[in-house]
Amino acid sequence: MRSRLADAFIAIVLGGAVTLTLSAQQPSRQGGAAAAAQAGAPTARTGRGGVEAGAPTARTGRGGVEAGAPTARTGRSGVEGRGRGRAPAARLDRIAGHPNLNGVWQAINTANWNVESHSASATAFSQLGAIFAIPAGQSVIIDNNGTIPYTPEGLKKRQENQAGWPTSDPEAKCYMPGLPRATYMPYPFQIVQGAKDILFIYEYASTNRTVHMTNHTESPVDSWMGWSNGRWDGDTLAIEVNGFNDLSWFDRAGNHHSDALTVTERYSLAPGGNHINYEARLEDPKTFTRPWTIRMPLYRRREPSAQLLEYKCVEFSEELLYGGLKKKPE
Repeated sequence: MRSRLADAFIAIVLGGAVTLTLSAQQPSRQGGAAAAAQAGAPTARTGRGGVEAGAPTARTGRGGVEAGAPTARTGRSGVEGRGRGRAPAARLDRIAGHPNLNGVWQAINTANWNVESHSASATAFSQLGAIFAIPAGQSVIIDNNGTIPYTPEGLKKRQENQAGWPTSDPEAKCYMPGLPRATYMPYPFQIVQGAKDILFIYEYASTNRTVHMTNHTESPVDSWMGWSNGRWDGDTLAIEVNGFNDLSWFDRAGNHHSDALTVTERYSLAPGGNHINYEARLEDPKTFTRPWTIRMPLYRRREPSAQLLEYKCVEFSEELLYGGLKKKPE
């Protein structure tokens, strides 16, 4: 009897060891994004293992995922791909009857260097070789022979801006880029679209703006990004932006405006949903002799990991802004 009990005990111990071994070899059966993530794998944001607890979201600035927020890929509330073994939900074609513009988008051109046509040229930073040379680019202006119709005073101001570049460029100081420059800087931006107002979030300097779709009011104060009132013109999102200050530039070439600037933007989703045809009409009677228009495609970032990362650039501009105030050694 004692021998049989001993044999049974040994069998139980061996069976448990086999079960633990097989469990350790099997991948996690949990569905959604958690199944793909390796335990302890470093994240892009922290470099530490696992998912960072309480990481701030681009939409709220608070920790975690905002409950009920529409996702960039689907426009539906909640967390995408929730549940065991469930495949990611298909992207919605329309939200509240309008084209789904949710997603991370980016321009691919040289407009941030100069919205007008320009040849490749060197900069004052010859020690950097070709790294900081200006690449050639075509004009994104579709009228006025591809040029900006400056007044004589406006043209003189541009020449002054160019003479002081790059320290005179608001981009070098990490100021908000204004519009339409925020759209074609070499950083992605995200559109968060629901049934009402629409949020634009820009990676550069953690800039954002709200497009007011129903409560159309005047800007309470002039600002870098202006005040955006939007409406749907058929399947095109039309936004009128005014209330700007006169401090932002259109590019690194010193092209500029006054506080009388009005930008009328049009976002039209192309067939297939992977790029937006973007157009902006600029009016400023203090700076331009007539309105002018830019046009370009914006491409949807389709990689599964597409997201906005933090580019809080203030710390990189402190020496430029305040270096002259440092106490010099005696």
